[in-house]
Amino acid sequence: MNDLLTHSTDVLVLQHLLEDGPGHLGDWLDAQGVRWRVLCTEAGEAYPASVRGLRGLRGLAVLGGAWSANDEHPSLRQAEALIREADTLGIPVIGHCLGGQLMARAFGGRVETLAEPEIGWLPMRHSGSAAAREWLGESPEATVYQWHHDSFVALPPGAEPIAGSRACPHQAFVLRQHLAMQFHIEITARKVEDWLAAPGQAYGPACAAHPQTVQTAAAMREGSRAHLAASRALADRIYARWRERWRG
Repeated sequence: MNDLLTHSTDVLVLQHLLEDGPGHLGDWLDAQGVRWRVLCTEAGEAYPASVRGLRGLRGLAVLGGAWSANDEHPSLRQAEALIREADTLGIPVIGHCLGGQLMARAFGGRVETLAEPEIGWLPMRHSGSAAAREWLGESPEATVYQWHHDSFVALPPGAEPIAGSRACPHQAFVLRQHLAMQFHIEITARKVEDWLAAPGQAYGPACAAHPQTVQTAAAMREGSRAHLAASRALADRIYARWRERWRG
């Protein structure tokens, strides 16, 4: 933690659980030559008390994880505090799945369990608004990777929803310089395989009960072959739009 205070860091990445790391986000940051640091609470790395003292900080990224944003883990509440503080400092925040849910809560929205979980490579459609086209491109449809039971069902005041799906009407929202996503744009083939190796107890029942929105392992692997390249291209666009909003 001390090196965060003594060495300049462009981007701080908040990771909750060991199995949900930066993935393609880390690859993109490395390719951009960005100085970044990830802190994982499950690995015993505490989030900072404040982002105000972090030298050179220009962006904050919040990753996903199997927890619910409503769980009473102190690190989740601290992540929300850092999101709000970043907002007051003009530091753009980008949230992935649980990270997006924490952004919704931090700014006054609400997170609940959906009637149908989404797990696998599934379609979403953006709104066609100027903000949606800026962040997500001109094509209104994309197939993205999902693994969630909860979602932000009520958006924060002033937020604009820019994408949705049949089972999850709020797939992404923008608020000032920030972007919150329900989908895993940072996904890699390795992350898919790691999650399939230990999918958790809820996956089997969900797969049986919701075949339209929860894919089998075979379908997910086929989906990776079909959609991963386009997902990576979309991720590069999203991360570039985020970087354009970094201060300094």
